[in-house]
Amino acid sequence: MEGLSRGKVAILGMQHVLAMFGATILVPMLTGLDISVALFTSAVGTLLFQLITKGEVPAYLGSSFAFIGPIIAAKEGYGVSAALGGIIVAGLVYLLASAVIRHLGVDVVRRYLPPVVVGPVIISIGLSLAPVAKDMAESNLWLAFFTLAVTIVVSTFAKGFFRVLPILIGVSAGYVLAIILGLVDFSGWYEAAWLGVPAFVRPSFSLPAITIIAPVALATMVEHLGDVLALGRTTGKDFTKKPGLHRTMLGDGVATLFAGLFGGPPNTTYGENIGVLAITKVYDPKVIRVAAIFVLILSFVPKLSIVIGAIPAAVMGGIVILLFGMIAAVGIRTLIENQVDLSNTRNLIILSTIMVIGVGKLQIDFGLVSLEGTGLAAIAGILLNIVLPREKEDVREEAMLEAAATKD
Repeated sequence: MEGLSRGKVAILGMQHVLAMFGATILVPMLTGLDISVALFTSAVGTLLFQLITKGEVPAYLGSSFAFIGPIIAAKEGYGVSAALGGIIVAGLVYLLASAVIRHLGVDVVRRYLPPVVVGPVIISIGLSLAPVAKDMAESNLWLAFFTLAVTIVVSTFAKGFFRVLPILIGVSAGYVLAIILGLVDFSGWYEAAWLGVPAFVRPSFSLPAITIIAPVALATMVEHLGDVLALGRTTGKDFTKKPGLHRTMLGDGVATLFAGLFGGPPNTTYGENIGVLAITKVYDPKVIRVAAIFVLILSFVPKLSIVIGAIPAAVMGGIVILLFGMIAAVGIRTLIENQVDLSNTRNLIILSTIMVIGVGKLQIDFGLVSLEGTGLAAIAGILLNIVLPREKEDVREEAMLEAAATKD
């Protein structure tokens, strides 16, 4: 949809805010960090990401779930400020990885990430989130199904601009029904101020806290790659090539580093927003920047944050059933469009291993570093793709695909 008016961009931006809000505030709630600070660092982190990626990638950055356990452990053992120091170092790990990728070139990344690896990793990203959707929806299944039904009807039958607003309309309808049924608690709204500065916290550096938090970046970088590939498959663009994987990695790192400086949790690209892109087919990064501005304003207006935060989990559960499924569908499309031969034993082994590890959230603890879920699945897939012998036809087809990608 080209030539969007300012009003339409604003409405689409708010739709992205609704998609990311619940997950972003959940991380600080679980780790004991300040919610307003998390919103502030998420918004500014997204704008920094947009700047670093030349405004070409429609990605919103929200609080990373992968760091929840390490942040709690570092906070309990060494204090909040020391945990923030660990987050800053995690951001620096991203920056180092960005420099390495820029030096080696994206072709090296492509070589080890053929469609038979990329497709299952993207599928795993979506399906591994299914339990989250289930838990949210089960808090009130009828409300969740009502919200899901409205979203599907709007996405399928609405005309014109309304057709790209299924999330906003679905959440609004579910929210109104929840209010009518008396399922929304607005008590916090009366106590909250209209304006307030987030409670920023100054970081400090403790080696033990750093060793708890920073190594997690090694796993989340693999997840970041999966998200960037999913974004590319959704929008039909290769973001690993333009603006470049080194830039998206740098953007994630700078956003995480910024969060640590002010007291927020690490930031990462959000699957919920990839789902919104897949449903609406509106890929303009301008919409993401407007969403970030909305969130930035919310971080200074506690009353508005309370209104959005009061949306029942079941309402968002109905929405994310669709959003997470859309991510998995993007992975399936990757396999189909690249004609991955699933009668080939080698391909079946790679796909099966990735899917079970990713969806099952298998975890391996290496001491300082713990890998689990899609991060571990991606590494397993890459290693299998390297060590398993290939048939001559596979090598020939891969060479043709690489030549086509280089030509594009």
